[in-house]
Amino acid sequence: MKHFVFSADSHVLEPNTLFLDSLPASLKNHAVYSRKENGYIVAGTADKTIYRIRLSSPDASRPFVHERRGLHDIAGRMEDMALDGVDAEICFPTLGLWLYCLDNAEAEAASCRVYNDWHSDLLGGNLDRFVRCGILPVRDLSASLEELRYLAAKGFTAAMLPAVVPTGLPKYNDPGWDPLFALAGELEIVLVMHTGTGLDSVQSERGPGGAIINYSTQAMDAMNTTVYLVAGGVLDRNPKAKVAFIESGASWLSAIGERMDEVAEAHDEFVRPKLSLKPSEIINRQIWASFQHDRACILARHSTPNILFATDYPHAEGTFPHSRSIVDHLFEGTNASEEEKADILGRNAMGLFRLPHPVLNPA
Repeated sequence: MKHFVFSADSHVLEPNTLFLDSLPASLKNHAVYSRKENGYIVAGTADKTIYRIRLSSPDASRPFVHERRGLHDIAGRMEDMALDGVDAEICFPTLGLWLYCLDNAEAEAASCRVYNDWHSDLLGGNLDRFVRCGILPVRDLSASLEELRYLAAKGFTAAMLPAVVPTGLPKYNDPGWDPLFALAGELEIVLVMHTGTGLDSVQSERGPGGAIINYSTQAMDAMNTTVYLVAGGVLDRNPKAKVAFIESGASWLSAIGERMDEVAEAHDEFVRPKLSLKPSEIINRQIWASFQHDRACILARHSTPNILFATDYPHAEGTFPHSRSIVDHLFEGTNASEEEKADILGRNAMGLFRLPHPVLNPA
């Protein structure tokens, strides 16, 4: 049976100088841009290098290339989606992932607005195929709330927060986050946390095993943030808020919920604040997670149903352009029903992000 496939993680590529060209002169030193330099792709500002990635020769079997047409051209993207068997996507930035490395609140807010307008212009003509996801500034709460209202007025249904709280800001168990989560709930905008965001560097380990260590431990960032949001009461106090962790896997949702339930009961006398539900119940009510190759989350689907298939187009760790065969392997031997497959592959994400569909999601 062919199911509607919604990728809960894909990427667009901004023009290299989008922020340089768009920010006012007073903020251009804080503009994030990328360039090729001595065999590397370098991203950062005039004063700060955020990351350097060595350019490798093109390999047709691993099609992650910045020049891929579908990253910035809708017609090319539609062709890639058809090739991969994907019907719809939510799209995340490339350069914009690093805006949380900015320590200037004004520049951060202005950069988010630049990206959000560009992103809306790129995808706004195909809202039956694409979910727009804006970026929220976090250095100034008033700017966060203003941008959230701006996105809602433009019809966005998702907005990014950093998966890791940037240095100098309150942790996610702090009640100071309540106004933002409350407003997001009221506006029905999902707060999305993409892996790697908020970190000073995604290359913190440069010793033996660094490539595997750095990417693998990013899943732990999602676990930590979940624990803080749930145990600290932010989600409990704002039950309408919805959070989606992207590219962090999903099988950990079940395990961390069970562990939190265990300690919440065994050490009840020390637990502050008191929660209205078990931690696992709050997770199942308000938290979703995307996965690519995480077959274990399908096996745990009955205890943690909020899982979203994703391709991570067009990155090397994703499933593009082999998503169809990978999906067959993921479900092999799981005894998942066709209804369960339909939920995981598309309907969960369609409902969460409110993608319109005349049959599957008519509301």
